Amino acid sequence: MKRFGIYVAALLAAGCVVGPNYQPPKAVAPGQWGEPLAGGATNRAVAAARWWTAFNDPTLNSLIERAVQSNHDLLIAAARVRQARASYDVAKADFSPSIDAAGSYTRQRASKNSNPLVQARSLENNVYQTGFDAAWEIDVFGGTRRAVESAAANIAAAEFGRDDVLVSLLAEVALNYAEVRGYQSRLAIARDNLKSERDSLEITRAKFAGGVSSELDVAQAIALEATTRSQVPPLETARQTAIHHLDTLLGQSPGALLEELSKDAPVPAAPPEVPVGLPADLLRRRPDVRQAERQLASATALIGVATADLFPKFGLNGAAGLESYSAGDWFRNGSKFWSLGPTAQWRIFDAGRIRANIRLQNALQEQALESYEKTALTAMEDVENALVAYAKEQVHYLALKDAVEANRRSLELANQLYSRGLVDFLNVVQAQTSLYQSQDQLAQSEIAVSTDVIALYKALGGGWDDRTVARRAVDAQRKPR
Repeated sequence: MKRFGIYVAALLAAGCVVGPNYQPPKAVAPGQWGEPLAGGATNRAVAAARWWTAFNDPTLNSLIERAVQSNHDLLIAAARVRQARASYDVAKADFSPSIDAAGSYTRQRASKNSNPLVQARSLENNVYQTGFDAAWEIDVFGGTRRAVESAAANIAAAEFGRDDVLVSLLAEVALNYAEVRGYQSRLAIARDNLKSERDSLEITRAKFAGGVSSELDVAQAIALEATTRSQVPPLETARQTAIHHLDTLLGQSPGALLEELSKDAPVPAAPPEVPVGLPADLLRRRPDVRQAERQLASATALIGVATADLFPKFGLNGAAGLESYSAGDWFRNGSKFWSLGPTAQWRIFDAGRIRANIRLQNALQEQALESYEKTALTAMEDVENALVAYAKEQVHYLALKDAVEANRRSLELANQLYSRGLVDFLNVVQAQTSLYQSQDQLAQSEIAVSTDVIALYKALGGGWDDRTVARRAVDAQRKPR
């Protein structure tokens, strides 16, 4: 036994790890953002933790907290993490020997003609056997170590994948909530205009009845009111659809939030300042970039797993137990048996299968590298696009505010002049139409400013510091069965 121990130690000391050693890729990031920072965006370090609280909306805060607890996509991502951890344990178990226990009883009869010297009474007998079989493959060339390395990288990739789902979830809940409040605002504008247009319709009818105006004015007033009224059902449909999507994000049946969100409330106002940090920080913060990097590490390790198949495999096999023809002496010293010895196995011909697998793993590693670089570029593109959208939408919003004020004054003048008989009712129709359109566009721009901020936080990988809390909540809710 001492000799076998020396043999095993010599094999392990001479062992090596085949395949390439992983080196993290160096993604090139510019020193500054290409888009000028405007509209409140600054280069200060990103304040990503609980970014949604910057909107100062308790309902939004509550919706996000509930979504983190019960969203199905997040729970699926958490299960993938547990799957990766279990796969790591499977790979790590290959370092240890395997031991099987077995026991049997056999009633047998030997052939007399095959051995004439055997007495007839000895042809039939019982065989009692029990024992252990053990096998241990020694990881001389590092195939098992590379498999464990790949599995460990897959755990980190799954965790970053879960973080990426969380980032998307936070943003999607906030976006849909902003849309719900935005549709409520647009419906309020439509209803206010309907009231004004119905008042104008009554005026035109009274003037027509008094012979002061023509029936054309009445027809134009009816058409204007009907046109505005037609805008209400699509807005109501869009509002209900957004609420139903929020229900799904929170893991609830569609309609569960109707009562809670039925009362009108303003669109959550964008914070005055949004710190965005530097491009280099983004690549360390975005979970999808870090997930792609860990997937590259896993693919690199699998090249070593495939390469190890080129080399011989060494191991130790052993067996020990009891065997007897009689139950009476089964446990006596003479019934003992054992065996122990080294093994070696080397595949010398496989029609090129091993080398083809190595080429396959190399190709997969190249794909993982390209995927990482693409993900890094996409992350920077997302931030650049969000920056320009956020800055330009604020300019758009200010211009629309001016347009609303001008159209409101135009409608006041048109009504005054029409009441004096100085202009046709068509001027009132045009003024009311322009006011409603500019008010609706202003409401849409207000929604866009808030959703652009949300998109910017998402592009920055927002919610990073709170992912630990979310992980614990999700992992505690779904345990392996």
